[in-house]
Amino acid sequence: MDDALAHLPRAFAGKTVLVLGDVMLDRFIYGAVDRISPEAPVPVIAVEKETAMLGGAGNVARNVAALGAKAVLIGLVGRDDAGAALRGMIDAEAGLEAELVVDPARRTTEKVRYISGSHQMLRVDREDRSPGDGAALLAAFETRLASADVVVLSDYAKGVLTPAVVRGAIDAAKAAGKPVIVDPKSRDFARYDGATLIKPNRKEAAEATGIVETSDAASEDAGAAILAMAPGLQAALITRGGAGMTLAVRNQPPIHLPATAIEVFDVSGAGDTVAATLALAVAAGASLAQAAQLANLAGGLVVAKLGTDVVTAAELTACASSAQGEPGEIKIADREQAQRIVEGWRARGLKVGFTNGCFDLLHPGHVSLLSQAKAACDRLIVGLNTDASVSKLKGPTRPVQKEQGRATVLASLSSVDLVVLFDEDTPLELIKAFRPDVLVKGADYTVETVVGSDVVLGYGGKVVLAELKQGQSTTNLIARMNS
Repeated sequence: MDDALAHLPRAFAGKTVLVLGDVMLDRFIYGAVDRISPEAPVPVIAVEKETAMLGGAGNVARNVAALGAKAVLIGLVGRDDAGAALRGMIDAEAGLEAELVVDPARRTTEKVRYISGSHQMLRVDREDRSPGDGAALLAAFETRLASADVVVLSDYAKGVLTPAVVRGAIDAAKAAGKPVIVDPKSRDFARYDGATLIKPNRKEAAEATGIVETSDAASEDAGAAILAMAPGLQAALITRGGAGMTLAVRNQPPIHLPATAIEVFDVSGAGDTVAATLALAVAAGASLAQAAQLANLAGGLVVAKLGTDVVTAAELTACASSAQGEPGEIKIADREQAQRIVEGWRARGLKVGFTNGCFDLLHPGHVSLLSQAKAACDRLIVGLNTDASVSKLKGPTRPVQKEQGRATVLASLSSVDLVVLFDEDTPLELIKAFRPDVLVKGADYTVETVVGSDVVLGYGGKVVLAELKQGQSTTNLIARMNS
C-alpha cells in the first residue's frame, strides 16, 4: 500500500467540492418480518424505526463533509414536504452549503427503502424526470465555481444534468482550471467529454460500450472504448463490485484494483462515497492512480455499513495506514467514532460484548480472558483505562506502558474488535453508552460486584465471569522484574 495514501485524507481539510446533480431524499423504514399477509403472498413488515437522509448528489456532498472538507451542493427540489426536509438536513449538516433551485411544478425526488434485518425488501420511488431550469442551475453553479477546488457531476438521470447543463458546467470548469469528476447515468458518455474522470459502474460501462464480459481484459477494453468516445476525457474508472475497480488513464497502462471490503453489508450509496473520495484526492494533489486507490478503500469501508452511510477521514486514514488496507484494522476509536461503529454492528444483528481493564503488561491471563470474552459475543469492545486513571487506581509508578502502547497491543489481538480509552475510575459511562449484550469480567468478581452489571441485566443483557489463569498478575510480574 502506498504510504502517501495514509496522508491524503489529512489534506482534505480546507478543500471545497462543488457538487452539481440530482438531489434526493433517502428514507429508510426498518422493521421485522415474521408473517405473510393473508391478503396476498407478500411479507408484512412491522415498522420499528424510520430514518431519512440526503441522497443522490446530496449523499456525495454529505460524504465530502464527513471527510472533513466543504461541500457546496447545486440541485433542484420541489415546493413540497420532501424538499423542505432536504433543506432542513442541509442546514443541519456541518461543512455543507447548498444552492437549491425550487421548481413548484416538480416533486422532489424521493426513494423509500423497506428493510428487515439485513435485507432490503422493497424500494418505492417518487420522482419527476422532466428537465429542470437549466439556466438557473448553471447560474448557481458558476457563482460558486471560483471558490471550488474540484467539481463533481452526480448524474442520476432525474432531469438536472441535461446535455446543455452538462456541457455548460464542464466548459465553465475547464475554463476556470477546475478538475471535473463525473458519476454518469446516461449511456452517451460523449456528453461528458472534457471531464477529468468518469466513474461508471460495471452495468453502466456495459450499456455504454456494449462490452458485457466481466473479466479484467474486458474491463480494460471497456475503459479504452470509453476514452475513445470522448477525446477530451482523461480517465475512466470502472467500479466492478466484488471484482474491484479498473482505471484507464489516457496513454497509460490500465490498473486493476482488487476489492477491499471484508464484509459487504449494504451497497447503497457506495458510488457516492467513491465519487467524493476521488474528488477530494484529486483536489489534494493526488495522481489519478492514487485517487482511485483511496476511493477503492473508501468504497470497501462504506459497503460494510448500514444504509446510505458515509466514511470519515479518520476511518479512511486508519484504513490506508493498514498494511493490507483492510477496514477491519480500524480498532482504536474515540467515544463518538466507537458509538457509530457499535451502531453499525447492532444494525447487522451482531452481539456486542464488553470488558475492561488497565492491561498494563499483557500476559497469558489477559489473553485468556479476552479469548473467553470474544467467544461470548460477535464483536468485543475493550474499555481501557487511561494513564491518569491507572495511576489513580494503582499508584504513581503505574502504568508501565503508556496508554497508546497498551491500546496498540490490545488492537493487535484477533479477539479484540474495538479499543476505547476511558478516564473515569470505572467504565460505567462506557457501558451505558454502548449497552453491550454481554458484559465480561474475571471470576474473581461476582455478578453483583461487576461494575455495570445492574445496567446490563436491567435491559436483558448477560454477565459472564471468565475463568482465571492461576498465577497470572501484572502486579506480581512487575514485582518479579524489580527483584
